[in-house]
Amino acid sequence: MAPLRWLQQLLDVALPNICPGCTQHRPPRGQWLCLSCEARLPLTDFHRFSENRVTDRLWGRIPLEAATAMLLFRKDGIAQNLIHHLKYKGRQDVGYQLGKRYGYLLRQQAPYHTVDAIVPVPLHLRKLQMRGYNQAAIFGQGLATTMHVPVIANALQRTRFTQTQTRKSLDERIRNVTGAFSLNQSQELQGKHLLLVDDVLTTGATLESCAQLLLSVADVRLSVATLAIAY
Repeated sequence: MAPLRWLQQLLDVALPNICPGCTQHRPPRGQWLCLSCEARLPLTDFHRFSENRVTDRLWGRIPLEAATAMLLFRKDGIAQNLIHHLKYKGRQDVGYQLGKRYGYLLRQQAPYHTVDAIVPVPLHLRKLQMRGYNQAAIFGQGLATTMHVPVIANALQRTRFTQTQTRKSLDERIRNVTGAFSLNQSQELQGKHLLLVDDVLTTGATLESCAQLLLSVADVRLSVATLAIAY
């Protein structure tokens, strides 16, 4: 057996390339999703419509050019598994690859093709140090690769460490994130069409808090894209 092939098989045993969508099957060589999960990926087509579940959830709260989500998030579904691996298993490639795929679609669709820069929802420094990366920024980097726009990673700062939003009502979520963010480098943002990105849209409280800060900058137009929306 050739040495390199033997080494690859040894690595496959030690570090099995298990699909993060189903956690059972192995993707084909060079791929990160197995064929079954690729076929069952819960993609939306929200980017094609000016009104969709994302705009409905944010309606009347923030003025947006457009809003979309790539995946439908259901309990124990593929999207939940993918986001779990992205956030807690160190699988940054999951967010980046999905971002690349979605960015290619967004850049072909009005009004996303006029986006000037991507702004990820920030993590608090304490959580960033614990995780080692910001999952929203990883998704944003993937989007930026195929949309051919920059990521302004420090446009927003999370100044207050907040409790998890899980199991909180909309009012509780809004109170939890009120005053939790601050705005940086407003001059760099002026006059731009910004795409605010996050991992999962549930009630929209976090996006609303961040959007209000970005929209306070002169002549900013704002759109939103999330990796998934809770169904």
